Amino acid sequence: MKNAFGAAFAASLVMVAGPLAAKDKDETPELVRCDESIGSIALVEGDQAGWTDWGLGSPRALINALATESGCFTIDNPNDSAPARFLVTAIAGTAEEVDKGMELAKGAATEALVRSGAASSLLRGVPGAGAMLGMFGGLGGKKKTVAAGLRVVSPANGLTVAAGQGIVKKSSIDFGGGAAGWAGTAANASGYQGSKNGEMLTEAFVIAFNQLVAQRELMSAAPEAAGGGGADDEAVVAVDTVMRAAASTDAAAVRSLRAGTELDPTGKREGLFIEVKDNFGTTGWVSVEDLK
Repeated sequence: MKNAFGAAFAASLVMVAGPLAAKDKDETPELVRCDESIGSIALVEGDQAGWTDWGLGSPRALINALATESGCFTIDNPNDSAPARFLVTAIAGTAEEVDKGMELAKGAATEALVRSGAASSLLRGVPGAGAMLGMFGGLGGKKKTVAAGLRVVSPANGLTVAAGQGIVKKSSIDFGGGAAGWAGTAANASGYQGSKNGEMLTEAFVIAFNQLVAQRELMSAAPEAAGGGGADDEAVVAVDTVMRAAASTDAAAVRSLRAGTELDPTGKREGLFIEVKDNFGTTGWVSVEDLK
């Protein structure tokens, strides 16, 4: 069935399938600006933390600085009861590595259309939508590259609602110039200024960030997570998975879960995981990406 969310999703895939994924070598990217916030974000660092290979720290402060400077997002306050509007996963590495890592986002994008029931009809009805099947492919090169990927997930249903990727072979931003003071502020936030790899990574994240904002209509259409959670809330398992003892993919499995299993969220949330209880009283953690 076609719906507004599914239609916006397919349209966004067409938009990000084009040359925005790679920076023109002569183009200096400028940070996008927004008149109002799209919503609050909480960063979840992906397994592909390429920044450590370059002796750099987490990009958390950098992405928060971009969000604040642009005015496009607010930073989630972990001390209040309101859940973040979006979860943002960051990865980094060479172009080839990030290409592979972003395949997960591509797969999740396809999954979102399938779950919405709109996949076949929308992909037929939107010109160029078939490009989504390779929207992050073919961007590698023989020269050294620094690449970054950002993926936005809705905590309400675990679906990927936007994704962006930036690839830089040589930084073109003047990180010390007054005209691009925002860039210096962003790079400094994570200690990247003064490092060639750090400044290239900053620029790659700027490109990826701008791509996310270009999909603001899609993000705005995504469902919102209910605040607080509780016994009246219900979660349904979308795919065969496992309940874990802690909020981590490496945590011990408590029990297997079949698609269609109904669970009761306790209201606790850590990153992409929520704590749930089954009808036998067993409590554990499940990724929101495995839930409807």
